[in-house]
Amino acid sequence: LDNSEIFISHVRGGGGMKQITRKGLEKDLVDQLERNGSLGKYYLDLVRDYLELWDTKNALLADIKGRGVTVNYNNGGGQAGIKKNESVEQLLKVNKQMLCILDYLALKPSCQVGDDTDEEM
Repeated sequence: LDNSEIFISHVRGGGGMKQITRKGLEKDLVDQLERNGSLGKYYLDLVRDYLELWDTKNALLADIKGRGVTVNYNNGGGQAGIKKNESVEQLLKVNKQMLCILDYLALKPSCQVGDDTDEEM
């Protein structure tokens, strides 16, 4: 799968699930910039940065889902044990940076991201 095909689920009000695509997210962010009158090369570059962080976040989430919050280690010198999965800490940092970009761009997450079959709330 390329980055445009990566999906992540999120919980919406009422317990429903909705898929977010990278292309849908990018379209939503650019549409918001246009509505705010902030569309320009600098802002589009920040949107691309945000999308790269979104890809990284999804990879970190996949790692945490696959390996868990703790992982086994063996350093080859006779020491073995369990340590924290470093993806958890990295996920927090990536999420914080993503929020900083949204804040700087004065954008808010939209319930409209993804397919056009929104349920009534």
